[in-house]
Amino acid sequence: MNISTDGALVLFSGGQDSTTCLAWALSRYSKVETIGFDYGQRHAIELTVRPTLLQKMRGYSEDWQQKLGEDHMIDLSLISQLSHTAMTEDIEIVMQENGLPNTFVPGRNLMFMMVAATLAYRRGLNVLVGGMCETDFSGYPDCRDDTMKALQVALNLGMATRLKLETPLMWIDKAQTWELAQDLGGEALVNLIRSDTHTCYLGERGQLHDWGHGCGKCPACELRARGYQQFAEKIRNNKIAKE
Repeated sequence: MNISTDGALVLFSGGQDSTTCLAWALSRYSKVETIGFDYGQRHAIELTVRPTLLQKMRGYSEDWQQKLGEDHMIDLSLISQLSHTAMTEDIEIVMQENGLPNTFVPGRNLMFMMVAATLAYRRGLNVLVGGMCETDFSGYPDCRDDTMKALQVALNLGMATRLKLETPLMWIDKAQTWELAQDLGGEALVNLIRSDTHTCYLGERGQLHDWGHGCGKCPACELRARGYQQFAEKIRNNKIAKE
């Protein structure tokens, strides 16, 4: 694979998707930095696992060690002050009348990308990488491909730049996300994502399931667990076919 000389800024939360996106960026770009956001999220444990994850990603290979640069943590607590959601308050996760779960935080990804673009401008980075997905998600409108394409146009017009927004998970499901991690970093990366990333909306870090830590009941855990089961089944079937 040819390595681009472009510099990438990865929106890195410490979850499965953003860790896979970080590996994806490290396999493609010569310089990679990360940005994380503290927005008063209920599952703030993800902010705790980020430093260890980044350290382990740097130690994965000499190539990744050289490419992975600074990490930037941004305070966006303004989001929790403006919103009333199950992602920012200790309330039950339910579906709303508009068809969206109350884990949807209006404007969150739009603000994330805007702030990331501002930082990328200052840091001389011309690619933003995010884990937004339209295939296997909770229906959030700010995760859709049309939203990201429109945002790319708006950012470039408003900042007179040529930023490119990359969303490598946009058209794949969670099983394929596990498979992508394996393709990028083998079993070692899959195991790192299993044991060290955090996805659970409720912030549960107790038991380590075959698919990772989590409550196993919230939408994020259900997606992750189902995807891992499908991925593992495919691995088993491939092994049987080769025997």
